[in-house]
Amino acid sequence: MENHSKDPHRNAPLQPNADQVFQRAREVIRIEADAVLGLLDQLDQQLVQAAERILNCTGRVVVSGIGKSGHVASKIAATLASTGTPAYFVHPAEAQHGDLGMIQANDVVLAFSNSGETEELALIAPHIKRLGAVLIAITGNPESSLAKAADIHLNAAVQTEACPLNLAPTASTTAALALGDALALVLLDLRGFSAEDFARSHPGGSLGRRLLIRVEDVMRTAAQLPSVPLGTSVTDAFAEISAKRMGMTAVLDQDRRVMGIFTDGDLRRVLSQGIDIRNVKIDDVMSRQPKTIDRHRLASEVAHLMESTRINHLLVVDDQGRLEGAVGIHDLFESKIL
Repeated sequence: MENHSKDPHRNAPLQPNADQVFQRAREVIRIEADAVLGLLDQLDQQLVQAAERILNCTGRVVVSGIGKSGHVASKIAATLASTGTPAYFVHPAEAQHGDLGMIQANDVVLAFSNSGETEELALIAPHIKRLGAVLIAITGNPESSLAKAADIHLNAAVQTEACPLNLAPTASTTAALALGDALALVLLDLRGFSAEDFARSHPGGSLGRRLLIRVEDVMRTAAQLPSVPLGTSVTDAFAEISAKRMGMTAVLDQDRRVMGIFTDGDLRRVLSQGIDIRNVKIDDVMSRQPKTIDRHRLASEVAHLMESTRINHLLVVDDQGRLEGAVGIHDLFESKIL
């Protein structure tokens, strides 16, 4: 029969008290912030050497760690890879059982361990050195066996954990993460890695859409493109607007050069003046010298131009001013540029 009585050695959980919750949360944030700021005084020439060795690496950066340090290592591998430094994560336990073959002599191994005495890393460190790969260790103990075995050691030591028992990795993992990010972004600067480079690594994200999609990718062309020649009646121009459902039509000369634009707003303005549109040519009521854009410009530039000038359409022209396409505000919404 099961015993449902409470364990007398286990304290009942306390009910949340707002003051205590805020006090603990502030203390944790302060301790972790102090741990990160403490890294400033621990930075030395080893960081420069680490950046130089990775920058000159002809292979890849293999990032490793176990437990909480493993989670940090995995994140740093992803950050490196997305900011121009080819990198991937290898679990040190798996490395002992075959994955060590993934590491080559021209690689750099970046190992995370707060204690610097992680058994799994200690076992593979000699093999890494024997391969001829560079070993960079990020630990909280410069006197540890891993720190001493490494070619380069980056000191991520903290005075105390945010955990009140000083047991759960908290401030130490935050510091290691910050130091790993610092190394990754130093490399980003040294490589001249740009926002467009970043977007190429993130084509599915919003940044990728803003920096990779160009006007020619979203503009309307051919049968979807509303246009009428000079001399067209306003009624025929209105029919073109209605058929193409873009809220405007371009007005062209005989060489398809853009002479003007006529929009729904222009039509409302004409009607409000009591003009009989059956007897009016488009030349007399169109907006001349409309804003245009090149097909190779970024779609995000179109979005900025539309928002700043409060217009809903842009005509796309070639270097001779001939119509190639048109972009509407709804096209940008559909492409998730806006």
